[in-house]
Amino acid sequence: MAKPNILIVMTDHQRWDTVDDENGCITPNISILAREGIKFTNTFCPMAHCCPARATFMSGLYPSRHGVWNNVNNAYAINRGPYETVRMWSQDLKEAGYDLAYCGKWHISALDHQQPKNYGWRELSEYKGSIQDEGLKWEEIRRTADSIDPEGENIINMPGYTFHRLYGELDSSDLGDIGSLDLALQEIPKLASKAKPWALYVGWNAPHTPYYIDKKHLDLYDINNIPLPPNFHDEMGDKPDYYKKLKERVFNQLTEDSAKDAIRHYWAMCTRIDANFGKILLELEKTGQADNTLVLFCSDHGDYVGDHGLFHKQVPAFLPAYKVPAVMRWPEGIKNPGRSCSEFVSLADFAPTFLEIAGIKPDRYMTGNSLVPFLNDEKPEAWREEICTQCDGTEQMFTQRMVVTHKHKYVYNGFGRDEVYDLEKDPYEMTNLDTDKSYDEIKRDLVGRMWRFAYQEQDRLGSTQYIMVNTAPYGPKEAFRSEKGKNMPQATPNPPMSQ
Repeated sequence: MAKPNILIVMTDHQRWDTVDDENGCITPNISILAREGIKFTNTFCPMAHCCPARATFMSGLYPSRHGVWNNVNNAYAINRGPYETVRMWSQDLKEAGYDLAYCGKWHISALDHQQPKNYGWRELSEYKGSIQDEGLKWEEIRRTADSIDPEGENIINMPGYTFHRLYGELDSSDLGDIGSLDLALQEIPKLASKAKPWALYVGWNAPHTPYYIDKKHLDLYDINNIPLPPNFHDEMGDKPDYYKKLKERVFNQLTEDSAKDAIRHYWAMCTRIDANFGKILLELEKTGQADNTLVLFCSDHGDYVGDHGLFHKQVPAFLPAYKVPAVMRWPEGIKNPGRSCSEFVSLADFAPTFLEIAGIKPDRYMTGNSLVPFLNDEKPEAWREEICTQCDGTEQMFTQRMVVTHKHKYVYNGFGRDEVYDLEKDPYEMTNLDTDKSYDEIKRDLVGRMWRFAYQEQDRLGSTQYIMVNTAPYGPKEAFRSEKGKNMPQATPNPPMSQ
């Protein structure tokens, strides 16, 4: 069989349940893709933030290894881009004879020498690195200090801050996505005319906030049929103080009706995404390349969209921000299509997957593991039993780590109280069991898993032994307390922090 082509569409801010047929969000083209392929229903990003998640997707590494911890173009950036030693799967495919074309959102580096063209891609539109000018931002704040903020059901006002419009009706609000769609539609026939395998990446900004959408798609949803999440009224009394402060000072000003309207706008954005995705699939069919093209629809991270009364993503470590859609089709390479896989999958797993289907055996370490056995309707003997996340980022430097098993979840919050949830009894994460003594052994097991992953990924969280930050309930020695920890192979060190 010839090497397969690879077509990737990655959205921004799209949560996993928008492609669930029972959710109420209308996505017929993605549903067809799932029936013709495989849906990974437990796919996680490493951090609910654009740049770290996208760097993980491209490298197969977690933030502790690729070096991107937060958005790379603002003053809080730990690094402006990946470590110089990081290699991306696109470079391997390029060397193996693939033609690679890139359009849409990159958002992995703010440096000119770390744009798609530097990693093997042909840029269908030019990219340049950018770093925000904090001085200009301050002057904008000063200039608008006396302006009167608008009011409305879709407006969030915070004294002394710039107002935030959460949603609205706007026909031309594509954030550049229509342009990248057109580039992709023009490129697919060109790729078909070449006698070599190819990879095409299409990066879309939607459904990123604000939720702006045209009337045609919005009218598909009746606000009276939009449910509020079961945990919408979570008062956050047992959560970290930051969670409660965020809800009370920001999102509590939304009424139930305005929250439903925001959800309606978000779903409508996902429906428009699906329609545009359908145009790409149709063009692929017209050029006769569908059978040997692996198509992946996914997102970089999710969005709370009303869960716990929150919107957006980042620090609160609730599952809707971390679980993403991942649907794959490959007629010549997926056995018994129409399946769903509930095993824990990471965005880091796609890099080794692409390399394996291209016949490439990398000689470097990756956090992720190939999904090819699942494509073959097989389960690897030693697949992960938990998913872990890493957060040292966002604009106010919160340190956070999360461990999720099929039954429980633990969150280490360096900035506040930790969290423990029984996901079987409490799937909406309403009750924090961190102080419940009956869960102490479960918590200790989860903390041990966190530290074992920290060792595997050489996470600096564990190597920092300064007494003033030793606030986890059990320290990193817990990683090696069990037989599983004692038998761990020595981890490969990370490159130095400096760039």
